[in-house]
Amino acid sequence: MESDFDELDRQLAYALQINGRAPFSTIAEVLGVSDRTIARRYNRLRTSGALRVIGGVDPTAFGAMQWALRIRCAPNASVPVAEALARRPDTTWVSLTSGGTEIVCTVRTESDADSEALLLAKLPRTPRVEGVTAHSMLHYFYGGADSHIAKLGSLSPKAIERLRPPPLPSREGPVTLDDGDRKLIAALTVDGRAELEQLAVVTGWSPTTVRRRMTELLEHGVLYLDIDVDGRLFGVGPRTMLWLSVTPRHLAAVGAALAGHPEIAFAGATTGPSNLFASIMCADQRELYRYLTTRVAALPGITHVETAPVIRTVKRAGNPA
Repeated sequence: MESDFDELDRQLAYALQINGRAPFSTIAEVLGVSDRTIARRYNRLRTSGALRVIGGVDPTAFGAMQWALRIRCAPNASVPVAEALARRPDTTWVSLTSGGTEIVCTVRTESDADSEALLLAKLPRTPRVEGVTAHSMLHYFYGGADSHIAKLGSLSPKAIERLRPPPLPSREGPVTLDDGDRKLIAALTVDGRAELEQLAVVTGWSPTTVRRRMTELLEHGVLYLDIDVDGRLFGVGPRTMLWLSVTPRHLAAVGAALAGHPEIAFAGATTGPSNLFASIMCADQRELYRYLTTRVAALPGITHVETAPVIRTVKRAGNPA
């Protein structure tokens, strides 16, 4: 519950959103507490699942595709199908919505063959799956390296500047991932603060090589650091999925407007029967209703709105399930 968290917990989460690998000593100095206090707080929050630093991946940076899938199941089949999807290394945010009869998940496919195998062969032939709608992500208005916590945090500009890591140069051009890169990314997806020595064991590289390759992946935009946080830490409730149909000439403006709303954790343009997908974080149902009937209702060019509250999250970003 929200009462389990205090302002220092929230400041720590915001500090890690700014710089996920900042030394605890630096965070402690900025927040005015001891190193031991920060280490203890993070370990408590991480152990309870309330806060973790994770490595995120932008699939478009290495030519992969991101899909948002809506999978309709028979009521007694949705949980096992969701759990099977959660075990796949290419899935994130596997959630049950619509009273438990629909699964919504995001899937990364790195080739046309991967997309075909999943969407045309494996899922449609899964027993008790009654239908699949696949939305290819075309453009991100908010999400990925843009964390929802950035809209909720409360640190002074001086503290933010002290925590912010030095800017990295942006590298252009294609990126090819080898087995070592995939092992590195997989390890950081579970623990974005893993020590270089731990990552060296996982990859078979030296710590120096780990540091260099991590920096290169960050510069290419393949890898970014994020936090996986329990929304209750900031007083927000479970996510609600929002599917919008927007006239093409208004799509960019509506997406940009949503990106600026504090309630929006993710927003992206997609293919499919609806062309804008968003994830909403509100304190409760009353606030969700207010948001839909005021800020969303005021946006131009929306022809259809569908909402689907998340009733259970089977797999989150960075959670290997």
